[in-house]
Amino acid sequence: MPATVSHSHRPTTKVDHKPFKSKAASKHELRDRAKGRVPNEKGSRKTPHQQVMNKFDRRNQAKQARISKHKEHLKETSVFSGKDGAPRNVAVLPLCPGGDANFAIQQLNQSLDVDSNSEDVAHRVTVDRFKQKLQYIPLQRDLSACLDAAKVADFVVVVVSGTVEVDELGELILRSVESQGMSNLFTVVQDVDKIEPAKQRQSVLASLKSFISHFHPDQEKLYNLDNRQECSNLMRSLCSTTPKGINWRDERSWMLADSVQFGRGVDESTIVTGFVRGRGLKADRLIQVGDWGAYQIEKIVAAPLPKQIKRKGQEVKMDEPGEELLEEPSADQDDLNELAPDDVVMDADDDGMSVATMAKKGVLLDDHHYFSENEEEEGGVSTRKLPRGTSRYQSAWYLDDVSDSGSDLEDMDMDDEAEEDESAPEDGIEGFAEPEPTEGGPSEYPQSEMMDVPDEDEDAKQLQRYRASKRDEAEDDREFPDEVELPPNVLARERLARYRGLKSLRTSEWEESEDRAHEPEDWRRLLQVPDYGASRSRATREALVGGVAPGTRVQVYIKGISPKVEKAHDPSSPVTLISLLRHENKKTVVNYLFNLSSDHTSSIKAKEELIVQCGPRRMVVNPVFSHGGNTPNDVHKYCRFLHPGGSCVASFMGPITWGAVPVLFFKRTSQSPEQGLDSGLSLIGTGTSLPPSTSRVIAKRVILTGHPYHIHKNVVTIRYMFFNREDVEWFKALPLWTKRGRSGFFKEPLGTHGYFKATFDGRINPQDSVGISLYKRLVHDGDMEMDG
Repeated sequence: MPATVSHSHRPTTKVDHKPFKSKAASKHELRDRAKGRVPNEKGSRKTPHQQVMNKFDRRNQAKQARISKHKEHLKETSVFSGKDGAPRNVAVLPLCPGGDANFAIQQLNQSLDVDSNSEDVAHRVTVDRFKQKLQYIPLQRDLSACLDAAKVADFVVVVVSGTVEVDELGELILRSVESQGMSNLFTVVQDVDKIEPAKQRQSVLASLKSFISHFHPDQEKLYNLDNRQECSNLMRSLCSTTPKGINWRDERSWMLADSVQFGRGVDESTIVTGFVRGRGLKADRLIQVGDWGAYQIEKIVAAPLPKQIKRKGQEVKMDEPGEELLEEPSADQDDLNELAPDDVVMDADDDGMSVATMAKKGVLLDDHHYFSENEEEEGGVSTRKLPRGTSRYQSAWYLDDVSDSGSDLEDMDMDDEAEEDESAPEDGIEGFAEPEPTEGGPSEYPQSEMMDVPDEDEDAKQLQRYRASKRDEAEDDREFPDEVELPPNVLARERLARYRGLKSLRTSEWEESEDRAHEPEDWRRLLQVPDYGASRSRATREALVGGVAPGTRVQVYIKGISPKVEKAHDPSSPVTLISLLRHENKKTVVNYLFNLSSDHTSSIKAKEELIVQCGPRRMVVNPVFSHGGNTPNDVHKYCRFLHPGGSCVASFMGPITWGAVPVLFFKRTSQSPEQGLDSGLSLIGTGTSLPPSTSRVIAKRVILTGHPYHIHKNVVTIRYMFFNREDVEWFKALPLWTKRGRSGFFKEPLGTHGYFKATFDGRINPQDSVGISLYKRLVHDGDMEMDG
């Protein structure tokens, strides 16, 4: 008997299907599953070398990077190490009226029981606790002295008061020092204990910290000069912190003068003593001495400090060692010539002069004089069909050809007629003028279209009303800042002879041969820099090797300093020496980015006198302004004004400065020259030095506008742009444009009063204005006045 099989139901109705194979998922499915999550690639190893490195090799690589960074740190601080090391320069700047830099220095020194004196000149102290030397530079509230001291300072200590607010001069000094570039900044507060009641001291300190953080956001702490412990902490920071330096300064050799010994005359050298900092000091390169100017080095001699040796309880000062010559100029020494010699032509391409002298019949558009060729060779003699007896003057008022179905018409040779009547006035000669055609007799020909032109008096009144309405509109809406209005008796082709047309300001090629006759006298003698990047790299790499090593105390013999400098020298003001890179004394067309401060209420006009500081130099210049940016044709529009909050490129002829160096722009607020250069100055803007270029074209634009007189679809009769037929013929190659965006071209002149017909790409508004744009190259030929 077969065994019975028991039957049972499934415990559940759920069916388990096979899972979906994710390897076969589509891209959009994977994107939906990720839901916007991005894989973390922070710890992934990108290069094949990193992928094969094991854990030991990675640790070794990190160790080598750490050792390399430590060596770099030791190299940066080695200039301060040792008994003969260079001191750390500390500039002390009072910002408030009544601020005392000497009092701040005394409080800092007394916190470590360091002997100090209250001298108003730079002096050195030795801090035995930290085995460092500090050179204090006490300053008064003098803008130029503060800027010069901040250039060569490793640390800038600003002094504010708890009882007196920072005035405009103090804010000007702080803004200027911050904008020119400075190393580490510390802030100390004096007269904190004089704040009454005492519970307000913390709020005053918080307000001062907020004020300093507005100019220097990295400022974390304010030090109280009345607190000995905080002064000691500041001294520790001054002696142990590594100065971060200034980029443009560290690319050159620089020095703060300990003493200056002037010569008895121009032939005798001036001796400046100090510690070499930055790069190695070379005798072949020129040096910029404060505001005195650039000079040549005669020789560099070692000047070590006298050593003190204790012998049997007595201190004996050893005599200074003999004069050790460290470096002399070689045959490669830079000269003081700012321009190339007269017999050297920087650019020998003078073939374009013939283009400027050729006979022209029309304005230059891009690189071609349209309609300047003989029109007889191109299109033959232009003839028009007019009624018999029509004079040359009358034919100018017929817009089109009259029907030629009869014998009353004659083919009028316009060119031959012009040659015959070249010496005759347009109104004809009395007794020889052709008789006027009669209007009484009927004619089978249609009436010719004549243009209704008002008489001269009515036309002049309409012109005055039109320009008066435009002048009011321009005050409300500055649509045409470059628009000019020519008087009716002025010929536009003579007044605007140097101007040309451009189809596109950004892309059209600029024909430079037209400008050769108008170049400044010394334009060809300026320094030409074809490849700025390579030239700058070559000049900076050259300063890396050679010269007197940094940290060496030397005496620099300088040639050619005038005795007038000694009379104007103030011993309390710091004297700085900054070595110039190769070619930095040569003149070229320098370009500075100019950002006008929004706090300056008025606009700055081009060619207005400004005081510019770029790196080690301060100059009085009259720059021209232009739009910035890079264009394919290197043509930039000239700016007549720079408005508050705007930016432009300021260009002038001056010495080149390699690298992106901060630039400060000052303006005199008082016009009395007896008060000095830095009296009554206001900081109106900042910027950066850009690559110089003599091929950068600054195009001054002029706009001539006209008014639509008759409108028929897209054909418009325009008046008030020109006032004679010859001007229309001269400028007829230029493209037309309107205020509301239409574009067109000249069709034909009408009459002798400057009216003409034009064709546009659409119907224009009767209230629209029609204009043409003309450009000429602007080169500022004024010599730059060096400060000092």
